[in-house]
Amino acid sequence: MVRRIIALMIKEFLALFTDKKSRMVVIVPPVVQLIIFGYAASFNLDHVPYAVYNEDSGRASREFLAKIQGSPNFSLKTVIRSDTEIGPLIDTQKVRVVVHVASKFSENLLHNRPAEVQIIVDGRNSNTAMVVLNYLNSIVTDFNQQWAILHGHSPPPARLYVRSWFNTALDSHWFIIPGIVALLTLVVTMLVTALSVAREREAGTFDQLLVTPMRPLEILIAKALPGFIIGTLEATFIILVVVFWFHVPMRGSVPALYLGLFTFLLSAVGTGLMISSIAVTQQQGLLGAFLFLVPTIILSGFATPIANMPPMVQYLTYINPMRYFLIIVRSVFLEGASFDLLWTQYWPMAIMGIVALATAGWLFRRRMY
Repeated sequence: MVRRIIALMIKEFLALFTDKKSRMVVIVPPVVQLIIFGYAASFNLDHVPYAVYNEDSGRASREFLAKIQGSPNFSLKTVIRSDTEIGPLIDTQKVRVVVHVASKFSENLLHNRPAEVQIIVDGRNSNTAMVVLNYLNSIVTDFNQQWAILHGHSPPPARLYVRSWFNTALDSHWFIIPGIVALLTLVVTMLVTALSVAREREAGTFDQLLVTPMRPLEILIAKALPGFIIGTLEATFIILVVVFWFHVPMRGSVPALYLGLFTFLLSAVGTGLMISSIAVTQQQGLLGAFLFLVPTIILSGFATPIANMPPMVQYLTYINPMRYFLIIVRSVFLEGASFDLLWTQYWPMAIMGIVALATAGWLFRRRMY
């Protein structure tokens, strides 16, 4: 039995890697997507273009504006002289924000009175606008504290001291890049397994399997194992890139991570073989894989927090294996998690994988006979 399974596995690998298109699917897209996601996907904003409208000639306004200009998050594009220049700059998106300092800003500060600064922000992208306002709010808070200390005024009654655990610099890359391990592993594994049986039917070799001494279970195992091997190698390569190229720290247990990877691949391979058992052609298998991948990624919490989704949609995420593996990956990388903290994430994926493989076996047996 083992010899027959190994022989069919070798045949599966040869069919996969001798075909140029299949090689491209396994090798090129993961590398390209890893580079694109690693460098382009970020919630941070750097060099936000802004304009200054300063109606105050005092020293305080110059010090305040110097703080904004010295921040790596902002890039000064122009200095304007009238209200009429604000609209065209925002409308054409030449700047994202306009900082308007009132005429008596310095005088009010020197007399310990409230001084006004107007922030005009482009609200078409609400997420970007909120991030920009948070940056500016932190600059204003820092300026207020320093001004009070230097000029002998009473400091603000409450001061906010922020200490971020797990991600001290609040770098969004540390949140996004570990999630790429789950994303790309799922994509590659699904494509490999979803096309395996469909490729046999399309090539006309599926009928030849029916006359071999192999049982349906043996054929199913031989079709599943290449997906496990390729998925594990793919995930290992991505993990090494995340740690040594993007310098995201891995603080937790590596065996705990790979146990999560195994249960995740179990569900991914099972689902891929279900699709492949139903599909008649490779085109149908590819379409079925993408029909599964799109909602799986959206409902996983990869980019959008699950807590922000409607309650009904949140319930749907419990049957999404990527949801659990994302928690495992991010917990191992950032929180230093081990087996005792992650066991509640393992068993749902294991159950989904067993059910998917059993269903794929039933479909496979039904289609054979």
